[in-house]
Amino acid sequence: MNIQEVKPYNKEKPKKTQVREMFNNISHKYDVTNSVLSFGIHYYWRKKCIEKLKQFHPKYILDLATGTGDLAIALAQLPAEKIIAADYAEKMLGIAHKKIVAKKLNNIIEIKQEDGENLSFKDAAFDAITISFGIRNFEDYQKGLGEMYRVLKENGVLLILEFTLPKNKLMRGLYNFYFKYILPIIAWILTGDKKAYDYLPDSVASFPQYENFCNIIISKGFRNCDYFPLTGGIATIYLARK
Repeated sequence: MNIQEVKPYNKEKPKKTQVREMFNNISHKYDVTNSVLSFGIHYYWRKKCIEKLKQFHPKYILDLATGTGDLAIALAQLPAEKIIAADYAEKMLGIAHKKIVAKKLNNIIEIKQEDGENLSFKDAAFDAITISFGIRNFEDYQKGLGEMYRVLKENGVLLILEFTLPKNKLMRGLYNFYFKYILPIIAWILTGDKKAYDYLPDSVASFPQYENFCNIIISKGFRNCDYFPLTGGIATIYLARK
């Protein structure tokens, strides 16, 4: 199955519109749901992202699909001069803005509503681009990768954190059972929107992973793509340079 065939709701409606509506609908419960469903492991995953990125000392960072801004806020630990936290879902950005202001980081982090496949930024604007659990939700993720390449500076860093299917068969079986049968029910209880989380396992299973995704990243012009599985391969960091 190709990712383009995985639709959250209506097959007749563009995927990016559906994803925007889906995240707007669950925005008020997104943070608590994310913590419960991941058992808090997402904090560790963000920590690993910062560890991978800090060696490159980026000054200007674009955090795409920022959601409620958690990775952008974590990126403020780096000696960055400016972080743009961008997302297509305006209600998610509203929550991100409140969190950023509460932490007094609004002098470093700027909120922008952006379509990841048609970025408004000039060429070679950023030292680093990050995107966590968002690339598989693009209507055309290859077009999105092309836009990321365009707005990165020469030698800039692309860091993608995404769900993956564990390579270990036992781990994969447990993961699939939780994703397909347990997670949607818990999410329904917490958010009232079971469909949004029914979509999640299908979108992960259909998305290219590990070496296959690195090859796609390289095909868009990037170099030195490598991947780092986390927590038994439940999630993976991809790192590449322009």
